[in-house]
Amino acid sequence: MDTGFDSATLLTTRTRFGWRAGYLLASFGVYMVDQTSKAWAVRALRFGDERTIIPRVLDLVYTENRGIAFGQLQEGGNLGRWFFVVLAAAAAIAVLVYFLRTSRNDDRVLGACGLLLAGILGNLTDRARLGYVIDFIVLHAGSWHWPTFNVADASITIGALLLALDLIFAGKKQTAVAAVVPMH
Repeated sequence: MDTGFDSATLLTTRTRFGWRAGYLLASFGVYMVDQTSKAWAVRALRFGDERTIIPRVLDLVYTENRGIAFGQLQEGGNLGRWFFVVLAAAAAIAVLVYFLRTSRNDDRVLGACGLLLAGILGNLTDRARLGYVIDFIVLHAGSWHWPTFNVADASITIGALLLALDLIFAGKKQTAVAAVVPMH
């Protein structure tokens, strides 16, 4: 009986699914680290118990971020909360679709999408469940400090940087290929 699939197509499909499952499993691991670290921050830091890990460089301080990145737009109230939930859910769906459509051999993009998905879902979970995102990591140098963030924020930032690098290098690769391939 001819199923329309040959063994090479089936092997490619299995390999493609296997790699994606691996990236999704890693993404779930990052999500769990984010949620676990936030649960720890609630227990250990919530009532003003700040911890200095590296003096003048790294502190752990509990904060509740009701806005978006770096605490912007915090005055939205309940409507703002659900707007951000819907926005984050749409972003997660878009990243997942892009992830599923990316070719198997593009590990940088698959990894970036996995990190983005973990971070988006980590902060989405907080916002839907609590109405705010738990942040607790503070990096600083002297009097300058980066806005307080969490593992999900770091995951989103690294994923976005990887995607940006891929776009930059993909453009350079296409330009180099176009220069090598003669026009007829």
